[in-house]
Amino acid sequence: MKPADVCIAVLVAVIWGLAFVASRIALNEFSPELMTTLRFAIAALPCLFVARPKVSWTVLVSISFTLFLGQFLAQAFAIAHGVPVGLSSVIVQSQALFTIGFAALLFRERPGPWQTVGIGIATVGLLMICGTVGYDFSVSAFAILMISPLSFAAGNLLLRRAQGVPMFDLFAWLCLVAAVPLLALTLVSNGPQPTWHALTHMSLTGLMCMIGLGGVSTSIAYWLWGRLLRDYPAAQVVPFALLVPFVGSAASSVVFGETFGPLRLAGMVTVVGGIAVMLLSKRSQASEKQVLPKIA
Repeated sequence: MKPADVCIAVLVAVIWGLAFVASRIALNEFSPELMTTLRFAIAALPCLFVARPKVSWTVLVSISFTLFLGQFLAQAFAIAHGVPVGLSSVIVQSQALFTIGFAALLFRERPGPWQTVGIGIATVGLLMICGTVGYDFSVSAFAILMISPLSFAAGNLLLRRAQGVPMFDLFAWLCLVAAVPLLALTLVSNGPQPTWHALTHMSLTGLMCMIGLGGVSTSIAYWLWGRLLRDYPAAQVVPFALLVPFVGSAASSVVFGETFGPLRLAGMVTVVGGIAVMLLSKRSQASEKQVLPKIA
């Protein structure tokens, strides 16, 4: 990768890590439904200037409801109900484990030996984290959070059905498709008057958090990530996502004073280690495929 693109990949990972902190701050003012609605409404503003990508509405809705709506609404609910920000950033990245698992079940894409090892390591880490559930947050909150990586993984696979379209246009319209039902959900669950009150009494801090979440983390960062995936093999780009949980955990420790007990910390490190084995094994396999033709 070019040095500039390496910097972009690192920047995107940092933005996504800090987004977990911004979400926690924004949830002090907004309900999970309203915060997620605002996030995607802001990120959907480019739809005023870009045409709908040439994919069916079925594809758009299926990707949007998994990759965006399901993933981020579950995150918001879990964090609002006490799941620590640093832990959330680790659990969400376990989507790599579920993506490989779903691909194996649905498309017969068997994981390689090292990917299997990585899956085993990450699974042990998740079980270690499960052993800490119930002390500082509820089992139900953890269960809601697990919807996030599952939705993320499903969205990753569905995204294959939208190949060959401009990434910026696609992500903008995915955000619009998510924002519309989220607005309806917000009005039904929160009520029109409380929703309006929250919007009209938004603080500067809340506004900045929402601009960061919608305009920077969702719109710009996903666009940059999509460009990197377009220009380079996924095996070169995806490992940079391993920085997200480290940034999220470090930022949460600084901003909120979040601490981790020995078992939870060991579980988090084990999950990230397992993901690293999975992703880096994919990278080595991709490198071998690129080198072998040259040798022959």
